[in-house]
Amino acid sequence: MARNTRTFTDIDLNFTAHPVTGDITRKFDEASIKQSVKNLILTQNYERPFHSEIGSQVRSVLFEPVSPMTTMILQRSIEDVINNFEPRVTLTSVNVSPNIDNNAYNISIYFKIINTETPTTVDLTLKRTR
Repeated sequence: MARNTRTFTDIDLNFTAHPVTGDITRKFDEASIKQSVKNLILTQNYERPFHSEIGSQVRSVLFEPVSPMTTMILQRSIEDVINNFEPRVTLTSVNVSPNIDNNAYNISIYFKIINTETPTTVDLTLKRTR
């Protein structure tokens, strides 16, 4: 009996060349979804042509002073963008902890890929850059 498995693929956005073929390498399954989650978080609205609805206000919130209110806004923005635009995952939780000394936020995103029971984590440090 054959198992119905689903493989998620995406190109590697580092654009590294495959050592044998010279083509752009691909990411599979968990690595592909982690890359997608990071891209969704860092994409602003109106940044993707023909899909202005995809994106979040995360990058604009980074220019606000570090405070508990900003932390809650950032957490809610991340939750919304993942729940709305990443159908391959079930979001478990988002932890945002401010790093006041570096004017940054340490973010941990916990989710499960659909049809799996293995929890997956994406850890990011977001800071404003000019």
